[in-house]
Amino acid sequence: MDGHSHGSSHDPRIDDDPTAANKAKHPFPGLREKLKGTHLYDAKVKAIHFKHKLGKFHNLINPNHRHDEAHEKATDEKRTKIAESHRFESFAPERSNNKIKWYIDGRDYFWAVSVALERAKESIYIEDWWLSPELFLRRPPYYNQEWRLDQVLKRRAEAGVKIFVIVYKEVAQALTCNSAHTKHALQNLCPEGSPGYGNINIMRHPDHNVFENAGDMTFYWAHHEKFIVIDYELAFIGGLDLCFGRWDNWQHQLSDVHPEGVQNEIFPGQDFNNNRIMDFQTVDDWKSNELSKAEYGRMPWHDVAMGVVGECVYDIAEHFILRWNFVKRDKYKRDEKYPWLTFEGREGPEAEALVAVQRPKHPVGDYIHHPLSPLNTKQWYNNPEMGTVDAQVVRSSGDWSSGILTEHSIQNAYCEIISNAQHYVYIENQFFITATGEHQAPIHNTIGRAIADACIRAGKEGRKFRVIIVIPAIPGFAGDLREDAAAGTRAIMDYQYKSIHRGEHSICGQIEKEGVDSKNHIFCFNLRSVDRLNKTPALQKQEEESGIKYQDVQRAEAEEIMGEGVINTTDSHDPMAKRDDSNNEKAEHLTDQKRQFEAQQEKVGVGSGDRVKTTDTISQTAMLNGGKVSDQNWEGDPEQEKENFVQEELYIHGKVCIVDDRTVICGSSNINDRSQLGFHDSELSIVMQDANMIESTMDGQPFQAGHHAVTLRRMLWREHLGLLPAQEMDATKDPNAQPPEVPNEVFSDSHDSLVADPLSEDLWSLWTSQATTNTNMFRHLFRADPDDHIKSFDDYKDFSPKGKIKQGHLHDPYMPVKEVRQKLDQIRGHLVWMPLDFLKDANMAEKGLQVNSWTESVYT
Repeated sequence: MDGHSHGSSHDPRIDDDPTAANKAKHPFPGLREKLKGTHLYDAKVKAIHFKHKLGKFHNLINPNHRHDEAHEKATDEKRTKIAESHRFESFAPERSNNKIKWYIDGRDYFWAVSVALERAKESIYIEDWWLSPELFLRRPPYYNQEWRLDQVLKRRAEAGVKIFVIVYKEVAQALTCNSAHTKHALQNLCPEGSPGYGNINIMRHPDHNVFENAGDMTFYWAHHEKFIVIDYELAFIGGLDLCFGRWDNWQHQLSDVHPEGVQNEIFPGQDFNNNRIMDFQTVDDWKSNELSKAEYGRMPWHDVAMGVVGECVYDIAEHFILRWNFVKRDKYKRDEKYPWLTFEGREGPEAEALVAVQRPKHPVGDYIHHPLSPLNTKQWYNNPEMGTVDAQVVRSSGDWSSGILTEHSIQNAYCEIISNAQHYVYIENQFFITATGEHQAPIHNTIGRAIADACIRAGKEGRKFRVIIVIPAIPGFAGDLREDAAAGTRAIMDYQYKSIHRGEHSICGQIEKEGVDSKNHIFCFNLRSVDRLNKTPALQKQEEESGIKYQDVQRAEAEEIMGEGVINTTDSHDPMAKRDDSNNEKAEHLTDQKRQFEAQQEKVGVGSGDRVKTTDTISQTAMLNGGKVSDQNWEGDPEQEKENFVQEELYIHGKVCIVDDRTVICGSSNINDRSQLGFHDSELSIVMQDANMIESTMDGQPFQAGHHAVTLRRMLWREHLGLLPAQEMDATKDPNAQPPEVPNEVFSDSHDSLVADPLSEDLWSLWTSQATTNTNMFRHLFRADPDDHIKSFDDYKDFSPKGKIKQGHLHDPYMPVKEVRQKLDQIRGHLVWMPLDFLKDANMAEKGLQVNSWTESVYT
């Protein structure tokens, strides 16, 4: 194949040029050929590589070094022309006939991923912000140990599948992802001499080593994409990383205490987490968990993702190939373990430059052409019957993340689609920080302007139009919002309030300025979940008799089911790395404790047939046909039950926007500058419009809705209103938990009819009244914060005195248990109002070490 250097001005074809200039440069060409392969030649090559390595320091004074040479400018110009020819100025075109399936929450998504990974025959691409090798894709873990992520990948690698992984290399002082553990754990699944050796390749980026990467380091921005491509046949894309804390189901249980046996645990080790109480700790020790399940509930997790079969798979794969080759160039150029990936459709010197393939004079690493079998063998290739969804991949990407000029096609898509909305805009997102113009520095993305303009037009036309925003009660993972450590989280919340309604330049402020009542158009909500810890009197007696705390038993269970698979998670190439035998002693000690604890079960009556048994969770009571809290059994003193009721915010992590029951945007992109500007965090999303239209209604009138959009919106609203049943752990027979070739199942019942018309007044009355009831119950029983009654920090002291109650527990220990149960009966679903008056009279984002002019952009 013809070569072309994209890293220097040298063209290898000049060696065949018999001109005088070339002869003068290489007067003894025969001697050069003879020296190849000798130690002298190898030393020369090493010297050249070292020179280029030192040359990286020049990048400190030349930040445009990837775009200043003639061939680089030509590639940039070609990319720009391609993007300008596409909607939203995306690198990818609109694609028809895709089959696209939605996944709501981790149970369905991870099960589908487990099925698809197990079927992989040729290649797997994974891009994640965080990847936990010890993540169980199916639950309960004790009965599904073969479905731990590292075990699935190990099986596929041993079967000959080539696996390529890119994860974000975090700043260790700021985040606890521990991508080094991820890398070493995956690399050591198939050691040298074993089946599958060399089939798992993992990169971390960006580099934080000044001696290696000099002017190309970034400390503020992250690789935030979450997607998988399998055999070029299908892809997954959305908000879910393959990591701890993400698995969840529709009922969003908080409790994971099991008196009948810890083998029934759902969330082992660090997978049981509540960031409001304690952040993830030393995740390389993934078996440990310092948060006691007998004392606290977990933080539940709500998310959305898509499964794709169709031509968009090609575009998602192209983005991965670009990222892989760019990281190869940026960090691993002189590491032979990492190949260059060439790409079908991007062959030849000019075309392969579009996916960052370089062919230097002295290349290190192989060149491997992908896909490994031709595109025309894929099920979707030239198949107009594949599906009905028109879709387009969009991204936020730039120089530091992909080596390209800035692309912010995600922001372009949001702005254009919202601007054209006629009936409603529904947003679920982890953050909501946006501007309406140039007066809200340091915020620059203008999604807020599109929202304000759409509301203003509707208001002036007298048209019913709603923007419904569902975001976390507390974005980020602060503990007590009053503490200094929470200054960064308070800053995010302050920016959100200023984006929505505080100040004349907010969305509501701009709407009101035009004489339109913003209260008719802008509505903001959070989600919360409630449960009961199953810490029964018998369990407490078991602790007393054995002298072993349940927390120690949960550690032993995690050791038992998570201790196999990864023998050594240090770098196998590090001669100083050695096995820590103390881990074996610790495991044996934990196992002994678990046996002592279990030996007391019969003595205290656990498992006896004549005892009243309590359920391990009551989260199902908030869902359809889940019964009432007041009807749930409790073993022992009824008043003691009160100590075990817990609540927590349901953390919204999905990044989805649905407009007019026709268009959906879903991916990794938050609504903030980090995700939307293109030159901050890297993101990948997909815009979808289903050509399969179904009969529906909009504000009481007949309406043609897109099947994909309307079914997703209805299912999300049913979940939030508690109009879906609680899910079982086993998803074998659930169509919604299968790969995308199996269509979504929609429950066609009276509840589906209730949520069919998004502008129905009956539905809106139910939505707002249930949010009000839930909000009042969480306030009255738990003093859940944030809350509208907390307008200042003095109010905070009165509303929820520090240290009075444990996080998430009942506020009033003297309230009769019968009254507590009756009030909990009123909670349905998870919907609550967002407290728009929270700390409105306080300075939420006071300037200091955490929040200042240098760090503001980190929080926006």
